[in-house]
Amino acid sequence: MFSRDFNPPSAQSYFLFGPRGSGKSAFVENFYRDGLLFDLLDSAVFNELLANPRALSARIPEGFSSWVVIDEVQKVPALLDEVHRLIEKRRLKFVLTGSSARRLRRGHVNLLAGRALTRRLHPLTAAELGGDFNLARALEYGHLPAACTADNPGDFLKSYVHTYLREEIQQEGLTRNLPAFGRFMEAASFSQGAPLNISAIARDCAVSRKVAENYFSILRDTLLSHEIPVFARRAKRDLVARVKFYFFDAGVFRPAGPYDSDSETGGVALETLVLQELAARNDYSDFNYTIHYWRTRQGAEVDFVLYGERGLKAIEVKNSPRARREALKGLRLFKKEHPQARLMFVYTGRRRFHEDGVDIVPAEMFLPRVDDYLAH
Repeated sequence: MFSRDFNPPSAQSYFLFGPRGSGKSAFVENFYRDGLLFDLLDSAVFNELLANPRALSARIPEGFSSWVVIDEVQKVPALLDEVHRLIEKRRLKFVLTGSSARRLRRGHVNLLAGRALTRRLHPLTAAELGGDFNLARALEYGHLPAACTADNPGDFLKSYVHTYLREEIQQEGLTRNLPAFGRFMEAASFSQGAPLNISAIARDCAVSRKVAENYFSILRDTLLSHEIPVFARRAKRDLVARVKFYFFDAGVFRPAGPYDSDSETGGVALETLVLQELAARNDYSDFNYTIHYWRTRQGAEVDFVLYGERGLKAIEVKNSPRARREALKGLRLFKKEHPQARLMFVYTGRRRFHEDGVDIVPAEMFLPRVDDYLAH
């Protein structure tokens, strides 16, 4: 149905991180068919290597020259010392997958500095789906592989948050108060696509601000969220200072906290879909943009600002079949401060055209061709 555009390093060991359900295990199993796989979700493998990390060396034949894959490496952080030794002594190449580096970093374990790269796998992109990309389905169910292939994607998404709470949060011991964290997940979903007010969310789920800050750090570390900073370079206007918050996938934030109607979610779902496409293609194609947003204290806003060696791009997103002039106001104000910026307006209409220096592009055209827009 689809193929991944992710291009892994060809000669150097690397960590492959990605949110739960993004397809890491399926990718490594298909791509490294000649490799040696250690799946730490397999209880027998997990128990053996937890008890004796040095057993890893004995399980790898002498003279083995292909890739060694350790899936869910954060479950046995002590393995990284052995991996380090095997890279040095036997010149082995490793792929180390995981949905979080939190447990590794906080345990002060060996992260193989200089010996392993770090890469990230995202949900599927429109380009990867090709002819199977469907905008209406993507806005409702997102682009996690299982949501794209399941007969009942809604059922999958409803269980996703519960599975995450049970397996990622409880088993990894990230918080002891699962009911409070569940309330937090729902409260956070109402901040999707908005400047983040941590104090208000703490009040909504009856926890302290410090606890809420820790909960947001859990979402960041388990790659379930994006926090977009404001673009303040050479600012001439008074700008907001808060980051803008998104769950990582357009399908996930809905079951995280159900809204009253599709009309309340359609706009932010399209924003989320555009963001996840920008983040994925930026990583996969090595464009090296930083992703921001722009918002004045008077309320003028641009949803996404991309800044890098390839220039400055400002993108406004509207779930509307018409490109009304007033919807371009934020882009025009941004242009006054940054005349060099390329302006894009992504909407759900059918016609592509140019108006007042703005490239107006249908979402169904923009999303499968994000690389083209970022490259120029």
